[in-house]
Parts: sequence; C-alpha cells; structure tokens
Amino acid sequence: MIRNASRSRNMFATSSLVKMGMLGGLGMILMLLDFPLPLFPIFLQVDLSDVPAVIGAFSMGPAAGVMIELLKNLLKLIVGSSTGGVGELANFLVGAGYVLILGIVYEKWPHRNGVILGAVLATVGAAVFAGVLNYFIFIPAYAVVMGLPVDAFVSVASQVNAAVVDLRTLVVFAIVPFNLVKGVIIAVAAVLVHRILRPLWDKF
Repeated sequence: MIRNASRSRNMFATSSLVKMGMLGGLGMILMLLDFPLPLFPIFLQVDLSDVPAVIGAFSMGPAAGVMIELLKNLLKLIVGSSTGGVGELANFLVGAGYVLILGIVYEKWPHRNGVILGAVLATVGAAVFAGVLNYFIFIPAYAVVMGLPVDAFVSVASQVNAAVVDLRTLVVFAIVPFNLVKGVIIAVAAVLVHRILRPLWDKF
C-alpha cells in the first residue's frame, strides 16, 4: 500500500481542496444528525461528523483531516450555534486531536495494524483530552452560556448513572466513557466507508 506522505504534501492541490470542501460540508451536515446513547446523559449526543475528517486523513494526510474538522465547525457556526460557539470549539479540539493521532499513525503504518493502533491511541487520547477540557473549560462554559449552574449537568447525569455526584465524577464516569464509545464508533464507520468509497475516491 502506498504511504500517504506524498498525498499530505499535495494537500493544497486543487483536487485536494475540493475534496476537503466536500468532506467539510458533509461533516457539518452530520453534526446536525446527532443522537443519544443509552446509559449516558441526554446532553451527550453522538454524531458521525468526524468520519469525513478521518477519511480525509486516510486519503490526504493528518493535516487535511484537521482542516476538515475546522471547516465543518466553521460551517456549523455560520448555519447557527445553540451554544454560543462553545459546542463547535469543543467539537473541533477533541475531533482534531482524534483525527491527528489516527492520521499520524496511519501515515506511518498504512495498513490494518496501523489503523487498529491508530484507532486505539486516538480513542484513548481524545477521551482523556475531552475529559480535561470539559472539566476545566467546556462544562463551566456551557453553564455560563445556558444560564445554568454546573450542578444542573451533574443532576441530569446522576439520573442515569448514580456514580455521578459532582463535576469530577461527571467527567470520569460520563464524559470519558462516552468519548471512548464514540471513538470506537467513528473508527469503525470511517474504515467501512473509506473501504467502500476508496476506488471511486482515488479516481476523483
């Protein structure tokens, strides 16, 4: 299998820019199609908007994947944000971290084992990153934007998980596990879609 380094160098070729634009637009649409997962609080919603960015990282390199993450969130801000941009910033930072790790590993080892290793490292890394960001920045920021106390989020989460009693346990028992599950879903979906579309994609 050909390594993706050469593709990464051609990230700003016209065809690559068109592909990134298409994937960014698709990612923005997928952001609107979020859904809850059982056993997690309702304010934690899964969407598949990172899948186009992962496909971009596989095809054009990790930097392209990060650019797609940025583009989809900028488009979402233009369409309209219900969180004053906090949700989009969180989505970009966590998604970019996930795609960057997975893309770098895949670029070095562009085969099945590279995908598996990259997915594991990206999922764990992004989950920990999301936990830290939510504890120190995003949950307090959501509370300010929505005019709610942080305890309101704790209360909602405690209704589905009795282990959640404060912000720390909300992060440990809800935010981090949620992002672990989401990371696995994104990796599986991206690999399947990339495998199906790759023959057509390489001709574009």
